[in-house]
Amino acid sequence: MAEKKKLVSKRFAEKSQRALVYFVLTLISLIWVFPFFYLIFQSFGKYASGGIFPASGEWTFQNYVNLFTLPETPFLKWWINTFVIAFFTALLQTILVLMTSYALSRLRFNGRQALMKLILILGMFPGFLGMLVIYYILELLGINTSIFSLILVYTASSAMSYYVAKGFFDTIPKALDEAVMIDGGTKNTVFWRVILPLSKPIIIYTILVSFTGPWGDFMFGKYITQTAGMLPDGYTVAVGLQGLTSNSDYYGTFCAGAVLVSIPITALFFWLQRYYVEGIAGGAVKG
Repeated sequence: MAEKKKLVSKRFAEKSQRALVYFVLTLISLIWVFPFFYLIFQSFGKYASGGIFPASGEWTFQNYVNLFTLPETPFLKWWINTFVIAFFTALLQTILVLMTSYALSRLRFNGRQALMKLILILGMFPGFLGMLVIYYILELLGINTSIFSLILVYTASSAMSYYVAKGFFDTIPKALDEAVMIDGGTKNTVFWRVILPLSKPIIIYTILVSFTGPWGDFMFGKYITQTAGMLPDGYTVAVGLQGLTSNSDYYGTFCAGAVLVSIPITALFFWLQRYYVEGIAGGAVKG
């Protein structure tokens, strides 16, 4: 009888603990999604201070129309600028990260461990510490007024993010490399024809990370575009939309732009989330 009471008490404690965990997770989820609902609701009407719904209950698509019609908001040009920057950044970053990760995973050379430790140390310093120097370098090169400068900035230090991809490559048996080398292949053959076809999860993970960074970046975009005196047509989405927040009349338009900007990233993530999780899990197995 006593053992039965203990068993019942144990099960009750487990269920109570599980219910508490679910409650906390649900609460965190609601807090996390609240800003998204706020943006969506405010994008369909006039700005309502202190409320989540539009003022006077007026629901309209005018804010979305304003994005594409008002001369102050060349949203389509901002979107194209941001997409071009994010696309080429993702392409270049993915190539550099994967090649660096493969080299550090497979090759053994003097100073390898010291190089990896140095990269780890340098990665602890935030990138904005060097913004002033970066801008003057871009000015010396004469490209500080072009969106190419942002692609160069985002891509320059991308090889330092090799950790996850290297961990993934470490899980691929080295016997495959040896078999190709015995058949007369080279390191390039191994990387492009053997390793990459087996690395779809980590490739997609790297593409997603490389694309989302420039897509939502504001700090470097703001500093480079406005310090160089670029016209509004050359702004990125983040920089252009931030300029609308200074006027409450355009706040609904800002929210509408934020909703439209989030849709491609959200759709891309849900489409590729399986590979994203596999890439993280595979890269976390070994350091």
